[in-house]
Amino acid sequence: MSEKPVEIKLPANLFQNKTAIITGASRGVGRATALRLAEAGANVVVNYLKSETEANEVVKNCESLGVEAIAVQGNVSEWQAAQVIAQKTIEKFQKIDLLVLNAGIWEGAPIEEMSEETWNKVLNTNLKAAWAMTKACVPSIKKQQRGAIVLVSSTAGQRGEANFSNYAASKGGQISFTKALASELCPKIRVNAVAPGWIETAMVRPVFEDENYKQQVLDSIPLNRMAMTDDVALSICFLLSDWSRHITGEILNINGGSVLCG
Repeated sequence: MSEKPVEIKLPANLFQNKTAIITGASRGVGRATALRLAEAGANVVVNYLKSETEANEVVKNCESLGVEAIAVQGNVSEWQAAQVIAQKTIEKFQKIDLLVLNAGIWEGAPIEEMSEETWNKVLNTNLKAAWAMTKACVPSIKKQQRGAIVLVSSTAGQRGEANFSNYAASKGGQISFTKALASELCPKIRVNAVAPGWIETAMVRPVFEDENYKQQVLDSIPLNRMAMTDDVALSICFLLSDWSRHITGEILNINGGSVLCG
């Protein structure tokens, strides 16, 4: 598996003079999104939890594209940390225009074996963090002429996922949160979500050490491939940009046709 970018470049002025925060941006979808936003002219705040070296590397890569970038450590599921991330962004860039709520974890168990700790950890990281970061950043975004928020949900939030009921609940909650905020924050702030299926990331690679299971997954996807992180990043950039200026409250499915829903 690889996380190579799609061979297409975004316009360098698509997000010119914009400031974007991406949570969980040291790797995977967050990293790919940070690089695409930088390519398109946005100044970037790379949030991370533990991976300082990786986060700083993302910052360097963004800066090499001609924008300013900073790494900010913080557990986004904690309200105090969310406030600090927003504050440091405003201190550096004077404003917040764009917010990508990407931080997430995938841990589960059969319901009768699931501990309270596992339930809370996943709900806090995936759903509470979306609330905390939105609450912290919206006052600044509202001061701009227009802004946009994108949540990274999942097909699990639409169809459920056996043995990962906590994850499915968190991602379904993100979808409902998206729709509620879209009506609450309009017309200045658009709020949308992407709902990827399987993505080629470090998080899922251990699962596909079983070649038979990997083939079963591929057979279940009409496009016969898994999404790369850049497939998701490009979709996020679309929803953040004026290309989608009349779209809000939408859940954009990125699953190769494996889950067809409205």
